[in-house]
Amino acid sequence: MEIPYVVTPRKDTGLFNSKIAIWLFLASEVMLFGGFFSAYVFLRVDADYPWPERTLPVLPGLINTFVLIFSSVTVVFAWASLKLRQWRRFQLFMGITVFCALIFMVLKGIEYNVKFHHQALRLKDYTVVEGHLGKEMENGKPVLDHKGNEIEENMILVEATKLTFNTVRYHKPWVEEALEQAAHRNSKITLAADVSAITKEGQPAQVLAKAGEGLSTELLERIQKSYLAARKHNGAHRTAALRQEWKIAKAANPGKQGWEIASTVNIDMAALTPQLLGEVSTVAFNVTPPARMDFKPRDIREADGTSRLRDDTVVEGKLLASPMVFHNIDAIDFQHLAMKSVEKGVDPMVAIDNSWLIQNSPEAKEAWEWNKTQVAKIEKGLLDKYGIDKKTGKAKREPTLKERYRVGWKDFVSKANGKDRDQAEIRLKEEFLGPDYKGREEKHTFPHLTVPREQVGFAAKFTPAWNTYYAIYFTMTGLHGLHVIGGALVLAYYLFFGRSMYLANPEWLANRVEIGGLFWHFVDLVWIFVFPILYLM
Repeated sequence: MEIPYVVTPRKDTGLFNSKIAIWLFLASEVMLFGGFFSAYVFLRVDADYPWPERTLPVLPGLINTFVLIFSSVTVVFAWASLKLRQWRRFQLFMGITVFCALIFMVLKGIEYNVKFHHQALRLKDYTVVEGHLGKEMENGKPVLDHKGNEIEENMILVEATKLTFNTVRYHKPWVEEALEQAAHRNSKITLAADVSAITKEGQPAQVLAKAGEGLSTELLERIQKSYLAARKHNGAHRTAALRQEWKIAKAANPGKQGWEIASTVNIDMAALTPQLLGEVSTVAFNVTPPARMDFKPRDIREADGTSRLRDDTVVEGKLLASPMVFHNIDAIDFQHLAMKSVEKGVDPMVAIDNSWLIQNSPEAKEAWEWNKTQVAKIEKGLLDKYGIDKKTGKAKREPTLKERYRVGWKDFVSKANGKDRDQAEIRLKEEFLGPDYKGREEKHTFPHLTVPREQVGFAAKFTPAWNTYYAIYFTMTGLHGLHVIGGALVLAYYLFFGRSMYLANPEWLANRVEIGGLFWHFVDLVWIFVFPILYLM
């Protein structure tokens, strides 16, 4: 049965069918986002690491808040214009609403783009370094890879002499990548030895590929096909032999359970071997001459001599120096280090002074000493303003952990300009896009840093992989963004294709715009919760 669409209230409910439907839908949405907000609160309260606070750019988020609130007003005006039969006014207000949605998504896209290019690093002593990785340079010029792209200084470099591929698990794009890198360095990847296997039962081994044959995906596919056929054939023979052995064992031990005779059931491999085909599970290739190959850290378990990729490809060769190089550090954070030192009963300040970063980076040490003076000024200001608690003998207010242990990019700017903390001269562009590294290079505002690979604990861009906070941030804002896009598309449809509906029956279009407006108000309401929780707290 079809539920008729009506533009007059139903007698039994006093409501439109569509309005009841949207309210039920929005109720489910409330439960969805309510679950996310609740999860955020519980995860933050029980976090086992310093939860990021006020790390997102507030200005874009604030602008987006006003944009969405304004659009909620204009969508009501658009609906009212339809009720008054003013088509041009409807077009104006609905156009503004859709334009506001576009502004929101543009600002959110800029914010996401900044995150995707921002590197974070946790050292093994739990010091956190944030900034941007440098590009590999040679004779003052960027080094280009085989694709003509600049090489980011966060790659694992291996002077490869031999590659051994797993014939089943090899990742085809990585094979092609190895070929391109070798060709870029004028090297060849060739088969180290003949690949032979018995392909038919009772016949001698056949050569599948000869030594010296160049690496190709077609060659690996040919060997893989032979391996899979042999494995299927051998599996069938092993299963048949095992069943026969079980049959014999049960006949010899009547009345006994399977577990009682399992130890006596063994396949006679000597008798079975003549029936088996050859399974070629790995294939080795020489790299001549040895060529440098670059691998992403997440794709390889590096070691000097033998490294292994995630698809079980073995890379033999010398492990070259592969440090992470920051050309611009815009934040150093000792909060996690301080937390761990307290757990161990060590004075956090002593632990920080003995940390790898402070011991090996004069610029970071200088910034940290400057931060100490700023914290002392904050302590004095709080003491003068709030005084001392008579019961504890301590100051009533103290600097936050973030103020005490974190030096952010605005702090670096303040230090470079010779000003106190929170007095940085920040341009509007930087509020949206982050620090202007090139514009502030003259004062060497943001220090550079080279981190040996052995000091790297965990590294990632500001993506969900970095920590739980960013996982929730991208989940909630991404899902909200999808709602904005969906709602904007519906409203845009009414704007650009609603003319015929308006001419046929204006009330039909007004009813639909009202339903779309209710959804749009919900989108606005969700953001009013998202903004303070993620951006301000």
